[in-house]
Amino acid sequence: MKLSERARRWKTTLSLVSVVAPTDSSVLILGETGTGKELVARAIHKLGSRSQKTFVKLNCAAIPLGLLESELFGHEKGAFTGAIAQKKRGASNSPTKARFFLDEVGDIPLELQAKLLRVLQEQEFERLGSNRTHKVDVRLIAATHRDLLAMVKQGTFREDLYYRLKVFPIQVPALRQRTEDIPRLVRHFTGLYGQTYEQTN
Repeated sequence: MKLSERARRWKTTLSLVSVVAPTDSSVLILGETGTGKELVARAIHKLGSRSQKTFVKLNCAAIPLGLLESELFGHEKGAFTGAIAQKKRGASNSPTKARFFLDEVGDIPLELQAKLLRVLQEQEFERLGSNRTHKVDVRLIAATHRDLLAMVKQGTFREDLYYRLKVFPIQVPALRQRTEDIPRLVRHFTGLYGQTYEQTN
């Protein structure tokens, strides 16, 4: 691939960020691990109409399965073993007009995908252990390194949720596809860690 074509691919990614940022569309950021998907998500939030509102990040792959539902939707006291503290709000019950970022959304189990779909479609949900419906006004940015379409075909990811998430897809190219960025990244991190080292000595 020619250098100009590599640069064009990254420029396209950045232009998509600027296009979708002012909207409330759901965004699905696709790319390999370590390509900077969270940085893209934060750029969308910063450039968007909700930039002064809360940005809530949740890594679905880093949270134990038993706690993921509580982290996403909250729980009532006594809803499950260990839920002895007062009720938890959950990411979906974030402050008004918040944006929340679900990293590794492909790791959400099937039984929770229906609840996430309801948040996207109806802007409402119930906490774990409660039948009280909460209305919310949140917008979602999701990211994954997985092939969600393949997961849909395998029956491990809901097709309706897939298309709800993929309203506006953004592909983040891997560093090997934009090698012209390597010298700039080397200079940036050399300066950054050089300053950190000087401060600790």
